[in-house]
This record gives sequence, structure tokens and C-alpha cells, in this order.
Amino acid sequence: MRKLVVAIALTVFAGIAGAQAQTYPSRPVTIISPFPPGGSTDTVARIMAERMRPLLGQPVIIENIGGAGGSIAVGRLARAAPDGYTIDLGQWDTHVGNGVVYPLTYDLQKDFEPIGLLSINPQLILGKKALPADDMKGLVAWLKANPGKATFANQNAAAAVAGVLLQQLTGTQVLFVPYRGGGPAMQDLMGGHVDLLVIQAAAALPQVRAATVKVFANMSASRSSVVPDIPTADEGGVPGLHVAGWFGFFAPKGTPKEIIAKLNAAMVQVLAEPAVRARFSDLGLDIASREPQTPEGLAAFHKAEIEKWWAIIKAAGIKAE
Repeated sequence: MRKLVVAIALTVFAGIAGAQAQTYPSRPVTIISPFPPGGSTDTVARIMAERMRPLLGQPVIIENIGGAGGSIAVGRLARAAPDGYTIDLGQWDTHVGNGVVYPLTYDLQKDFEPIGLLSINPQLILGKKALPADDMKGLVAWLKANPGKATFANQNAAAAVAGVLLQQLTGTQVLFVPYRGGGPAMQDLMGGHVDLLVIQAAAALPQVRAATVKVFANMSASRSSVVPDIPTADEGGVPGLHVAGWFGFFAPKGTPKEIIAKLNAAMVQVLAEPAVRARFSDLGLDIASREPQTPEGLAAFHKAEIEKWWAIIKAAGIKAE
């Protein structure tokens, strides 16, 4: 009798979930942006919200939640109902780096459902104008000739792990200088007060184009369509120096697969629009290839990122400033 009751209950719950998926969405959908308004995360969230709105047939609202490197926002997602009405625009910092840097109340590997990868965000390694090197080979030679003397702007966890990986792969040593953000770090780089900076291409393009800083490499695994003339670190003689940001949509654990599929379909359709692709390019973002745009593709990508970076972050002892 008990088995019959359980079976009936499971059937009822499955029916309710199926009905929810069929009528979804019937009210506004919220995209959590884990940083304050004005940055690239907020901009991408608003682009996607605007274009997904007519596809979903409901308003798509942006909720900006700052603090603790984005971990507060992701905690809000972890506590949200798994009904497809709350998703977040995750990225390297919030869904990889924070797993080691901050004490979290949720599990980045178990508490979320991947929806799809939106973009790869190239990171550039820059130097001050007066630095006596013009390419990666010259930079490595200069670093080896001046062990521990080169100042490296450390404005976030991604920059910190990039600096650690640079040291490991080249047998060099830099002096990390903490900064509260990429803006102040860029200002000091242009002013010649710091030697090196790793920062997202979107934040560096104006200075690169104006030649107010030196650019040594794009730290993606392949050349970017956004900055096609900038060689990769591999091409520059430092194979494996791969550090790239990314944006991806995640939902709370337990969100029905049918709802995930609807959100993914809207996301994929938006990313295929020429106007959106042009806007992403203007922001210095490479739209992800088709395979990782799927839930399964993002799941595999996310797993690989965690396996690669958690070991590096732990070994380097990187913590929140």
C-alpha cells in the first residue's frame, strides 16, 4: 500500500512539473546580474533580457546584486525556487573562482542547472608604455632578468590566477600589487605606476587602440574575432597561458528540463541575431561556439574550469582581499 501511495505521489508531482513546463513562462523572468549596474556583466544581462522578452512572451527583469565578488548574488539564486523564473548570468569569478576564494553557503558544482554558455571573454596581458619589451618573448626575458621586481596589478581573482600561472609557466616572479578594480589599475598602468595588468579585452580596447599601453598577448586558447591582430600567448612562446573569462546562464538545481530547454532555445536564438553578435563584438566578447551553448556543453565546460583553476588557486593561497 505504501509503495502505491509513493507511486501515485510521484505521478502527481510529475504531472504538476509537466503542466508548469507547458505553461512556462506565465509571469516575469528575473536575470540576476551579480555586480552593480554599469559594467560589462550588467550590459550583457540587459542585452539578453531585451531580446529574450519577445521570445518568452513575458517581461525579463534585471536584478543587480553586488557584494563579495558576486557570491551574494549567486546565493540568492541558490535559494530561489527551481521554477525557471530566476536565473543568473554566471561567469568565471562567480561560478569558479569564488568557490575557493570565499566561504560559500552553496555548492557551485551541485546547486545549479546549466542553461548555456553565452560568450568567451578574452583577457589581455598589458604593460606600461615604458616597459622595455614589445612581445611575450621579450617580456619573459625581461622578467627573468628582473626577478621579483615587476609589479603586477592584482584587481580580482582572475588577474591573480593569471599572474600565478604566468610565473609557473615561465619560471619568473612578479610582485603583486592589490587594486580594488580594473579602472584604478588601468589608470596606474597608463601612468607608469605599475608594470603589468591582465584585464578583459572590453576594458582595454580604448587604451590598446590609442597605444597608451603595450599589449603582449591575448590569453585565450585561440585568436579572438574581437582582437584578431593580437597574438595568443601560445604564439608568443608561452604555451598553456590560457586565462579567459566567460558568461553563462544558470538556474537553481531541480529546475525542470523542459523549462531549461525553453530558456536555452531563447538564449540560442538571441545569440544568433546579427545585431546581438555585433553588440557583443563591440563589448570585446566572443560569442561561444554552438556546442557549449547547450546545457550539457556548459556543464562540461564548467566542470573543466573548476578542475583546472581550483587546484591553481588553492596552491597559490589566493584569498579575498
